[in-house]
Amino acid sequence: MFKFKHVLFFGALISACTVSAAEVIKVGIIGLDTSHSVEFTKLLNADTVEPQYAGCRIVAAYPQGSRDIASSTNRVPGYIEKVKPFGVEIVDSIDTLLKKVDVVLLESNDGRVHLEQALPVFKAGKRVFIDKPIAGSLAHVLALFEASKRYNVPMFSCSSLRYTPQTQALRSGKHGAIVGVDAYSPCALEATHPDLFWYGIHGVETLFTLMGTGCESVVRVSSPGTDLAIGTWREGRIGTFRGNRESRNGYGATVFLAKGLQRVDDFKGYGPMLAEIVTFFKTGVAPVKPEETIELFTFMEAADESKRRGGVPVRLDEVLAKAKAEVAKIPLE
Repeated sequence: MFKFKHVLFFGALISACTVSAAEVIKVGIIGLDTSHSVEFTKLLNADTVEPQYAGCRIVAAYPQGSRDIASSTNRVPGYIEKVKPFGVEIVDSIDTLLKKVDVVLLESNDGRVHLEQALPVFKAGKRVFIDKPIAGSLAHVLALFEASKRYNVPMFSCSSLRYTPQTQALRSGKHGAIVGVDAYSPCALEATHPDLFWYGIHGVETLFTLMGTGCESVVRVSSPGTDLAIGTWREGRIGTFRGNRESRNGYGATVFLAKGLQRVDDFKGYGPMLAEIVTFFKTGVAPVKPEETIELFTFMEAADESKRRGGVPVRLDEVLAKAKAEVAKIPLE
């Protein structure tokens, strides 16, 4: 009898372990040309996974990201070797990847290839997080959300700066109404992308996380070492983004409240964003609304247009209308 009970116990234990293993969400990576891919792998595939990341494991990666940005392509061989020890299988196509995984981290550093790489993911019905920048043009941003809707597959995109603890506390209204924000971040330029898309996205994400939607116009002042984009929101609030190329001031913001001000400077890495991604993979509920992502990229596109016009104010609705007209010409099949 004792032996029989032991058999039942160990049988139940094995069954429980099998169920547990079956419930792990298999994650695939597209693009090993960014350090984000390596850092996410370290967190999700750690020997002891922290509770907020539990239930997801990276099992395969398709390394191709950018085809022609040297700072991206040169990283791929080294990053392949960094993820292999964590049990990540390297595959030779997105189609092969999709047969092995449940969800996708689209990590290619080059926003221009995201639509092309995301379409087969949507068609396969796999939830997808698209890392920054979501695309290489505003038209492609809109096309990605249109494809997500067409194929009924949830997606979202953001910078890790959205999820610093101070930023989220201020966004929640914990410290009172926000009347203005001056956000800043590094702003390296990449000739293949609109100026602020490549790296300024970090500071602009901070700006919109705190200010919310409702920006109507933007004017940009630019010099070789600095960009300043000044947005006017519909209720008269002013929000700015300062992009630094010569100084090393990090990431952050000064937040002007109805009573007093606070400074945000607590970026501590990718962990908080990854926790949101894991929850999204489990629930299918995107934590960032498409409208907010679309507006912050419209802001950056309008900032470029302001620069082209010599620093005059440019309305976001004008820029968005132009991009919508372009989307009609983009195939989503």
